[in-house]
Amino acid sequence: MAPKKARVADVHEIASGMPHVTKWERDDGTDRPVYQVGGKSFVFFRTPRPDAVDPDTGEKYDDVIMIWVESEDEKLALVSDESTPFFTTPHFDGHPSVLVRGSQLPEISKQELTEIIQDAWLSRASNRRATTWLKEHRLS
Repeated sequence: MAPKKARVADVHEIASGMPHVTKWERDDGTDRPVYQVGGKSFVFFRTPRPDAVDPDTGEKYDDVIMIWVESEDEKLALVSDESTPFFTTPHFDGHPSVLVRGSQLPEISKQELTEIIQDAWLSRASNRRATTWLKEHRLS
């Protein structure tokens, strides 16, 4: 059986399923929430910005999701792996996050997306919350 492909709905399900998460909705009528743990964002649905555009048309991508990562090494590993849709832009140089277009999520499995979002949550959660979660999931 082939692995289940990731979808935008999975981002919402996984992020909101982590403990102590607050989902902030924008007041502009768009469905671009920010998921936070302890007041720190770990998944952020971006509005179209000039730093992420279609190279052929110049149109701003309207489906970019920013996901925090633990380190610059993790970021480089994700964006350097040509088998994944993760990317960055100069705007995010030095920022511990990767970008991915929602339309390209099916290029990875739901399991891979789950691990990336769990790692994002762990990178932003307090030490106590992260340790508790890892113990409960036997991942420490």
